[in-house]
Parts: sequence; structure tokens; C-alpha cells
Amino acid sequence: MSEILKPTPTGSQMLDHERVADQAQGNVARFDQQLSPIQRIHRILHSNPTAAPIMVLLLAIAAFSIIVGDRFLHPFNLSLVLQQVTIIGILGVAQTLIILTAGIDLSVGAIMVLTTVVMGRFAVEFGMPPALALLAGFAVGALAGAINGALVTRLKLPPFIVTLGTWNIFFALNLWYSKSETIRSQEIEAVAPLLQWTGHTVEFLGARLSYGSLMMVGLFVLIWYALNWTAWGRHVYATGDDPDAARLAGIRTDRILLSVYVVAGVVCAFAAWALIGRIGSVSPQAGYTANLDSITAVVIGGTSLFGGRGSIYGTLIGALVVGLFRNGLALSGVDVLWQEFTVGMLIIVAVGIDQWIRKVSS
Repeated sequence: MSEILKPTPTGSQMLDHERVADQAQGNVARFDQQLSPIQRIHRILHSNPTAAPIMVLLLAIAAFSIIVGDRFLHPFNLSLVLQQVTIIGILGVAQTLIILTAGIDLSVGAIMVLTTVVMGRFAVEFGMPPALALLAGFAVGALAGAINGALVTRLKLPPFIVTLGTWNIFFALNLWYSKSETIRSQEIEAVAPLLQWTGHTVEFLGARLSYGSLMMVGLFVLIWYALNWTAWGRHVYATGDDPDAARLAGIRTDRILLSVYVVAGVVCAFAAWALIGRIGSVSPQAGYTANLDSITAVVIGGTSLFGGRGSIYGTLIGALVVGLFRNGLALSGVDVLWQEFTVGMLIIVAVGIDQWIRKVSS
């Protein structure tokens, strides 16, 4: 009965609704037409922060392929670049998770090196089965991340100060535990070849891909899925974007932050495994500046230092940009000094673009 009595719109009312809808669409169209080219670029980059690093990557490939020639685009050279950025890329995964929560981790390199020493000494000097030595290293990485996370969440200390302190602490523990001694490649190969497995390579269409590089790609895919298709990933973005609003929405932000630091510590252990395979030995001095390189990859990849915005695959693009620039400049005969100068300029430009993108268009 109620359906019979329900009034139906008249023809004039339907025309009014259509007229209002057309007017709204016209206003949107006119607004788009009024935007300047710079404003349109701003809107594109704001909605897709990885567009800029992708453009830089493509321009770098095009430029160096012209300057250097066929050597640059040879599959072997490109696979060499991938091998060179493997450690930075894996640490970049850990760094991206922290920066998405509006933090920063200066200790990722120290955690990685400490974990390599634990893996090497447990396997070579203590005779532990290689698989158990790896697990011990992953446990140390998770523990180190948990320490960082607990200091940030329980004591409410700034992540920059916390990880600056633990950076020194972990490196000191590394030097103490290793006695500043390097475990040689022959010793590892004799008793624990599993530790060097990530350095082995496979041939594919003229390229030589290491298992460490393939592991890096697998980690990017796994974390991408976790950030984009799980509740945990959505909570990570929400916590980094506005922790107060996330808390009011029922998200346990402290628990999310702690879990992020623990996961980052585990990822650093993967980087440690890849580092042993890369250099073949365990050195307490290796990877001392890896934390700064990981921040470079994240920033160039378009992840905002203010948290809540960015993507994990942008970090991979950022690492590749750095690797391609260094490789292309080296093949062009440019001095190492100017290679580092170029990377520094890329960082400044990336941060400047990030600040510009964050501005609200008027």
C-alpha cells in the first residue's frame, strides 16, 4: 500500500534533477579547464606520488642509453645494477615501513651488520647448523626492532633520537661480539654454504640474477600485498597519516608501531643474509652507511617523510634510480666524487618535490 501511495517524480522534476547534474558536471569541467599546466601536474603527482620517480627512471634510462650506448642496456649490465641495489632495496623495505608511520630508522644498517655477525659466528665458530644460525639471526633482527619499537611506543621518545642511539649501541655490540674480526669466505663455504646461497646466480636471457636479488623482489611483493590488501597495512597508513584520528577510530596505534619496528628488524635480517651472499664473508665493518642509502631510496621513491603517503614499489624505483645513475655515470667515465654529488642532488630535489606535492592547491 505504501508503495502505491509513494509519490513519483513528475517530468518537470526529473528535468530539474538532470539540469542540476549537468550544471555540476559543467562546473567540474570548467574548473579543470581553469587549472594551469603546473596545477594539473601538481594534482597528478598528489594522487600518484610515484609518478615522478618513474619519470626520472625512464629519463635516466633514455639518457644513459644515448650517452653510453648499447653497453648500458645490455641485460648483463642491468642485472649487475639489480645486484648492486639488492642490499639497499631490502633495507629500503624496512625503512619504508618506518617512514610510513612518520618515523625514521637510523639503525637498520647496524641491525643488518649485527645480524650477519650472529649468523656467521653461530655457524662457523659454534658449529650450529646453518639453518639454525639463520633463524638465530632473524631472532636478533626481530629483537632489535622490538627494542626500537618499545622505546618509541612505551617511552614516547622520538624515533630519530631512539634509532640514533641504538645505531651506536648495535654497532658497539657488533664490534664487541665479533672482536672486530672478519670471518673469511673459505670458512663459511666449508661449514655453512647456506649463508652464501643468496650470492649464487642464475642465467636468464643474458642476465645474471642472484638469489638475493630475487629475494628482494619477493619481499617487495609480500610487503606490497600486506600494505594494500590487509587490515594491518591500512592501519599502518592511518597511523602515519593522523595517529590521533586513527586512535579515535579504534586502531591500537602503539601496537601497530611496535609491529612495524619488529617487521623492519626481520627485514634487516633478510638484508644480512643477502649481504653475506654478496661479499661472501662476514665483516663487522660492512654496510656502515647502508642506513643512509636506504633513506635515499625511500625519499627518491616518493614516500613522504611526514608519513601516511607513499608506496613500497616506489622505494624499489628509488633504489633503481640511484643504481642506474651510479652505473651510468661510471660507464661514462665520471669520477666517483661527482656520482655522489649527483645522488645528493637527487635527494634534495626529491624532498623539494615532496614538500610541493603536500601543499593544498588553491
